[in-house]
Order: sequence, then structure tokens, then C-alpha cells
Amino acid sequence: MADTSSNMLPLGTKAPHFELLDTVSDTFLNLKNIKGACGTVIMFICNHCPFVLHINDELVKIANEYTKLDIHFIAISSNDVVNYPQDSPENMKKQAQLEGYTFPYLYDETQEVARAYDAACTPDFYVFDKDLELVYRGQMDDSRPGNKAPVTGADLKYALDCLINIKENTRIQKPSIGCNIKWK
Repeated sequence: MADTSSNMLPLGTKAPHFELLDTVSDTFLNLKNIKGACGTVIMFICNHCPFVLHINDELVKIANEYTKLDIHFIAISSNDVVNYPQDSPENMKKQAQLEGYTFPYLYDETQEVARAYDAACTPDFYVFDKDLELVYRGQMDDSRPGNKAPVTGADLKYALDCLINIKENTRIQKPSIGCNIKWK
């Protein structure tokens, strides 16, 4: 497994708009209609990445907790499904059901959305405020497969707490590390 870091999109960047297929509901959803009243977490993930599999349980817990506070979560997979068929929309739907995702799991077939967000790896996290301006990007926490650090979601949860409490996040924002997006 190759370790790839986030590109760290500049803070304050406006969330690029998208409309993508939600593999769970089999409908097209767009950012404007699914963003949260308080904030929105956009995350690039995929089915087969060991870094994503490592954090899935905690990610679902965090999403369930913060969705109640009007922060919506949106997962996007941009991987090339010709060479990585395990990331196909059909398998995305199965994975979402298996993991208990309560958020949309969108398929970025053209990879245009990943490019617009300058996404590089899975997982890659972006937190936007109510006006869809970027306030956090990077890792969920310091845990990685094999490093024995507990999966806590500390970095992501701190960013979300700052957003909810209208407090500036002055902590260093560390890049996420994971598998590279599988470009066509």
C-alpha cells in the first residue's frame, strides 16, 4: 500500500459544486441540496483502501453524532473502476450497507470532482462551514493501519467542534495519509 498525503487545499476555498450519483439511493444528488445547515464534511473514500477500512467504524460514529448537530457528511469515491472493480457503484452500495453509512456515498465517474477538490488520497477530509468555505482539511486522526495509535477521530472532531462553537481552529492541520486516488 502506497502512502499518499493530502494536497491541503487552501483554507477559505469555496466548495466546488457537484452533482453525482448516490450509489445508495440510486439518485443524483447535488451539493446545494445536501449540505448541512451548520457545516458539511466532504470526504474522498473508497471500498478497498486499508486506510479507509481502518477508520470506517469511527467515521460512522462521528457522522452519526455530528449529523444531529446539522453537519452533513458526504462520501465520494473517484477511483477508476475499470482497473479497480471493487470500487464500482454496485460494490459501493454494498459497502455502504455493510458499514452502516448514514450519509450519501457518491460516485465520481469522470473524476472531475476529485480534481476540483485537489483530492489526492483516500481518506481525504474537507470541512466546510455553513457558507461552504473550507475551514479544515486533512486527517481524521493520527491512526494508520499498523501504527497502533487508536482510531479516535480527534482532529476531525476538534475541527467540527470549532465550527459548531464558532471558534477558530488554531491547531496545526495535518495532511491525511492513505492510498492514492486511482486515476484513469
